[in-house]
Formats: sequence, structure tokens, C-alpha cells
Amino acid sequence: MAIFSQTNFEKAEKLFKQEKFAAAKPIFESSYKENPNQLKTIEYLGDIASNTKDWDKAAFYYEKLKTLKPNEADYYYKYGGALGMRAQTGGKWVAIKLISDIRGSFEKALSLNPNHIGARWALIEYYLQLPAFVGGSERKAQRYSNELFKISPVDGYLSKAHIDEYFKRYKSAEKNYIKALQMGGSKNTYQRLADLYREKLHQPEKALQVLQEYKEKNKS
Repeated sequence: MAIFSQTNFEKAEKLFKQEKFAAAKPIFESSYKENPNQLKTIEYLGDIASNTKDWDKAAFYYEKLKTLKPNEADYYYKYGGALGMRAQTGGKWVAIKLISDIRGSFEKALSLNPNHIGARWALIEYYLQLPAFVGGSERKAQRYSNELFKISPVDGYLSKAHIDEYFKRYKSAEKNYIKALQMGGSKNTYQRLADLYREKLHQPEKALQVLQEYKEKNKS
């Protein structure tokens, strides 16, 4: 039975990596019934729920993960993310109810892994999106952006640009995206700058130029 289960798990894992979530899901669920405490199976089920925007189910699986292994930062990060998306889609009162759990999950992830980049990005977004009367604050968002600089300068510049963009400081955002691009050169840095040109500065020709530059630099 163990060999059969392992073969099924590997099949489901392959389907998941191919983003065939509907096909992978029942196989993982069968594995979950056989062993409800197998961490990787639970995580895959949570990730499938996230990819299909079933935030209640995602939160259920991620909460179980952090209960089974309370010293794993990623589980708190994923749980906080699922709660955050539930808050966004559930309306004002749902959001207010979940505020402290969302923040607490990301802060717990950082306490377990002080270099967790994703949790800092999540807290930046948390403080940007939250209304001021319940704790939203650009100053707090900037604090986590400054911490990102120490761990990953590229993420630091990207986060500064993101904050600038949120507050419609588009020229400042452009400068920070360019710095991130010059330092990192990843597809993400080029795409962020191109999106700014196209969507906020209404300069589609510049957006195309940026993407073309990326293609030229990455010709195989």
C-alpha cells in the first residue's frame, strides 16, 4: 500500500507542477484520507485551493500545517495570505474580523525566519491596503521596505517603487523600478517597469521598449 500511495503521490505532484490542479486534487485528497498528517500533501491541497481562489479551504489546510509544525515560517506566511485574500473578497466586516490574525501570521513568519522576503512584502501590502483608522500606515510599509533592502536590495527598490506607485508618485516609482532593473535584471523587474509605463504613465511605446530590451538581453 505504501508503494502504491507513493506512486499516486508522485503522479499528483507531477500534475500539480503542470498546473493541472483539477486532476491532481482528488489524488491528493485520497492521500490525505490515508494519512491526514502528511505535511506535503496538506500543503499541496492548500496550494491548489489558493490557485483556484478557494480561500476558506486554503486557510483550513494552511492552519492545519502550522498546527502540525508550528516552527515553519512558510506555513504562517501562506495562512496569512489566505486570510488576506478571504478578507479582500469577503467584505468590510469579514476584513475587520481577520485583521489581527492576518498581521499576526506574517509577523510570526518573520519571528521564525527573520530573512523571510515574502512576509515583508505581505506586510507592506497589508499596511498599504488597510484604512488608516484600523492601522494602515505608509510609515509602517516603508519600515518593512527598508528591512527588505538589507536582505535583498532588488526587492528593496521594487517595494519602494510599489509604495510610490500606490500613492501615485509615478516619477519616483519609475526611478526605483529602474534601479531595481539595473541591479537585478530579472524578467520581473523589466515587467514591473513596463507595466508602470503602460498602465500609469500611459506611455505604451516605452513599455514595449523595456520588454524588447529584456528580450534582446536574454536571447539564447
